[in-house]
Amino acid sequence: MSRVLILLAASTPSIHGKELAADWHNHDFQEFVPQSYEGHIVDATASASVLSYDPFNTSTTIPSITSSGHQGSTINPYTQDATNLSGTQYYQSANTLQASPAYHLYWPVGPQPTNLLGYQKTAHDFFIPDAIREDLQKKSEVARQVLPNSALPPIEQYHSLFCLDTTAQKNQSLFGYHTWIYKAVSSKDGSTYALRRLENFRLTNENAIRSAQPWKRILNGSVVTIHDCFTTRAFGDSSLIIVTDYHPCSKTLAEEHFKASPPRFHGGRAASSHIPEQVLWGYLVQIASALKAIHSAGLAARLLTPSKILLTAKNRVRLNSCSVLDVVQFENARPLSDLQADDLLQLGRLVLSIANNNQNAHLSLQKSLDNLSRAYTPRLKECVQWLLSPQPSPTTPSSPTGPNPVQKDVDTFLAGISDQFAMVFDNELHAQDTLVNTLARELESSRIVRILVKLNFINERPELDASQGNPAAASTAWAETGERYYLKLFRDYVFHQVDANGHPVTNLAHVLDCLNKLDAGSDEKITLISRDEQTVFVVSYREVKRGLESAFQDLLQAGRNSRK
Repeated sequence: MSRVLILLAASTPSIHGKELAADWHNHDFQEFVPQSYEGHIVDATASASVLSYDPFNTSTTIPSITSSGHQGSTINPYTQDATNLSGTQYYQSANTLQASPAYHLYWPVGPQPTNLLGYQKTAHDFFIPDAIREDLQKKSEVARQVLPNSALPPIEQYHSLFCLDTTAQKNQSLFGYHTWIYKAVSSKDGSTYALRRLENFRLTNENAIRSAQPWKRILNGSVVTIHDCFTTRAFGDSSLIIVTDYHPCSKTLAEEHFKASPPRFHGGRAASSHIPEQVLWGYLVQIASALKAIHSAGLAARLLTPSKILLTAKNRVRLNSCSVLDVVQFENARPLSDLQADDLLQLGRLVLSIANNNQNAHLSLQKSLDNLSRAYTPRLKECVQWLLSPQPSPTTPSSPTGPNPVQKDVDTFLAGISDQFAMVFDNELHAQDTLVNTLARELESSRIVRILVKLNFINERPELDASQGNPAAASTAWAETGERYYLKLFRDYVFHQVDANGHPVTNLAHVLDCLNKLDAGSDEKITLISRDEQTVFVVSYREVKRGLESAFQDLLQAGRNSRK
């Protein structure tokens, strides 16, 4: 909870500082509570059920539903199958948010006033945006997911394998082999990687494995980095394993743009499948940048299909499954120039299929181009037509000063879309500024933890109390009647509060309020009472902070003297 940064010690005036009139009675008006039109019966034991709520016990979840005649069912808050089907997505239920047990402790998002003064802040200004936090929580939870009692064997230094691709129907048309994707943890660095496995792969040439080595040097933001390539018999057969970076909660472009439409009610309007043109330009720029790095290294992507391009964030794509065909089809290798020209052709087909929402749009080329011209600008259509056009045959110029024919390669394509590169680059700069501003909010998120550590270091130190008969003790300042005593009472004031009936009070807001005021050194006075109610201190947060720092320095000095 160290991420909560509301500075409550500052004397910020209230947004609603006007006092209520004397003749205004709140009980005259019923507070609005969103509810249904049906009446609700207040349960006399509601408060008791709230106090006994256990977030880890599914039997106490939603008691009103199970007690209203509905059939009770076991609720698994960590289930990964949101649709209750046996199949899962490419990266294990990317659309389902799995909230942590303490998710309710975060501040909810509500209406934010815009007419605030410069010194006024809302609670939302001190928290990371919910969209970023939820996305990071989902990725963190998916990355840590393991399968108990798994029968999957460890592979060299990779352990804790978790199958990400659980589709029963396998397509062999792309690689020629049944493929599986696993998530595994490396015992060398503790990082999580993705392992692509090709079943029953027979290695007939050692150079086929070596053909994947140049891909390790491709470090491009739009290419999934390849780390290793080897064969193994851990699965009972001869399998090819390709180790790549793991991007949790990712989806393929096929899952994003070619997913099945939900059923419509009678007379309902179908959801629009139109892809914004700026999204298509973003895909073109990122994939073209990846092809530039790949072609410059003397390689070819060879596989620009929607099912092999990952969408790792909003409009953020990465080429996946690179180097697989270089290993599998090593014996039947084609000329590099033909493979690089085929990359541009596949890029044109990719954009055409996404724009038409049809994976087979290139089969009826003219009709697909007509649809493209009706929905998008002529500039995008010309770009796609250039990518789909055949490679011009090399010709000898009629004279030495005559113009050379325009070569169809990735450099020519990048020069033609340079203005779109500037637009995408500007959008990335704005996104970076937003992330930096969000990170700045968490710059001092460890303030509360530092104070808690100091308090726990100082309190209950009998070895420093001379009144306990310890000859090595520093002084009587650490005794029950010493000047450090009010720090112990402050600990009780913050964490050991009780109500009128003597029951413990766990008020997180009170703890954060006190610790933030202590960190700021507020002049606000507080009353500290001993447990036997015989000693009372009236001190300010500033005095408590001064005593805390002084006691901590004395503690450090005592530790240094003991080492001499």
